[in-house]
Amino acid sequence: MYDVVLLALGSERDAPGAGCGSGGACCGGGTDTATDREERCETPRVPVLTCSDALTARGARVETVTARSDAEIDEVLTRLDGPPRPDGLTWPDADAKTRLVVAVAGDAQLRAVLRRMVRRYAPPPSRRPTDLADNRTVPDLPAVGVLPLDPARGTTRRDLAAQLGLPRDPAAVAAAVLDGTPRRLDLLRHDGGSVTLDGALLGAAGEDGTPLPWRGRVEVDDAVLSHGDEPLLACAIGNAGGYARLDDVTLLAGPDPTDGLVEVAVAVPVVTRSRLGRRRVRLEVRRARGRAASVLPRDEAALPYLDDGVTGQLTRKRSWWTEPGAWAVWAA
Repeated sequence: MYDVVLLALGSERDAPGAGCGSGGACCGGGTDTATDREERCETPRVPVLTCSDALTARGARVETVTARSDAEIDEVLTRLDGPPRPDGLTWPDADAKTRLVVAVAGDAQLRAVLRRMVRRYAPPPSRRPTDLADNRTVPDLPAVGVLPLDPARGTTRRDLAAQLGLPRDPAAVAAAVLDGTPRRLDLLRHDGGSVTLDGALLGAAGEDGTPLPWRGRVEVDDAVLSHGDEPLLACAIGNAGGYARLDDVTLLAGPDPTDGLVEVAVAVPVVTRSRLGRRRVRLEVRRARGRAASVLPRDEAALPYLDDGVTGQLTRKRSWWTEPGAWAVWAA
């Protein structure tokens, strides 16, 4: 039977931008005091306990770990290492008997674990092994079980688990981890040193939520969606469909996390005039699909963005590229 590590992310990752998801809800708090969140983080959430019980009932040896730093995530990931290689590279074990379940309050937490996984197993360019696929910079990463902690994200605020049709009930998650098969998915790496699982949305908004214009050069492989000399209201970088729409406007037509491509869209306001001379503004959406994409801001002000639920600001060119089938989830 399998050893299963049930990993949750703890309170020290509640700081804005740390990768915990919306509302600083790593341990389920958004409006609670720091003391309340810390106390709750010392006790596993109910879905974690329920999943652990379901795994144990099936004969699995379960260890529950709460990681409060990248170093503690890294320590868990060492258990997924394969045997020593002649070239000395750290490599995942393709036949491992240890399986990992990540309890997530949002996509940002899942991304935090995958980011550390990539850092652990991606070989430096100078030591690229011959058994690494030509279209990849990382080997096949170990499959992870996803245990959602926020039921609402499976309905109105669809998280990645909902988009992929993964189970949300803890017992069903346990069954998928023990009896299911790995479902391999594309991964977006970027030159900022992190990864994107679902997608990113670039652009600013006013206090009333109305998109504010900005300028930037946007490229997808050899296609140029914007040269940077016209206003943009938004740019969506899509591996999956979490950022496919902006209000009632469809940005991404059909992002697919299994096709080896990234879909990119920009929303451009276009001014037209009626026969009576009345000024009208319509939104033009330009799309392209490819292996890589880049955005180069042209304004002096930093460009805000949301990437897998984590906010940030872009001040220089950023490039994303696709790693086809690089990561995997346990699916029923």
